[in-house]
Amino acid sequence: MRNVLVTGFEPFGGETVNPSWEVVRQLEGSIIDSCRVVTRQLPCVFGESLSVLNAAIDELEPAVVIAVGQAGGRVDVTVERVAINVDDARIADNHGQQPIDVAIVPDGPAAWFSSLPIKAMVAAMREKGIPASVSQTAGTFVCNHVMYGLLHKISGKTAVKGGFIHIPYLPEQAAAHPGAPSMAAHTVKAALIVAVEVALRQASDVKIVGGATH
Repeated sequence: MRNVLVTGFEPFGGETVNPSWEVVRQLEGSIIDSCRVVTRQLPCVFGESLSVLNAAIDELEPAVVIAVGQAGGRVDVTVERVAINVDDARIADNHGQQPIDVAIVPDGPAAWFSSLPIKAMVAAMREKGIPASVSQTAGTFVCNHVMYGLLHKISGKTAVKGGFIHIPYLPEQAAAHPGAPSMAAHTVKAALIVAVEVALRQASDVKIVGGATH
């Protein structure tokens, strides 16, 4: 049976939970399109997060890898298009590291594009009534670090697809951030199941609008 690897992060930035892990861990052991979903929690730490991820990829040899992270303030599920080769941390990670203008992979390409069918995934989520969109930036914190490292790791491996999805706060988190949007865990879980299904079934992406004016 083929594996699908889905990762979430530990809490960071003063939060007591991270919605990515709270939802991702619910998928452990699920069977989707005859593939087994395996989940891993990543530390919110530059460098160490990629060590954990790379070890899981080497162990599982997954057909699909989807990393999931928290994006407090975003209103919907955002499927990332691109990761850039820079760490530029506005806040420190969970080990107190705060790299500024540091390459993730020295001499690596400036950017890696997701190899997931990102627009097809967004369209399928919307068809299920789940707010979703394509995102043009994964930031410059640990999420972008992981996305870039993931895509660098699997570059040239046609048998595996990978990418990153950002999700909003859970409602209980948003209660501590007046005015911040949120999304229920069951809705996020449904979105991630759709994402895995589409990634496994869709050989290439659909050509529909997913861009932004700014």
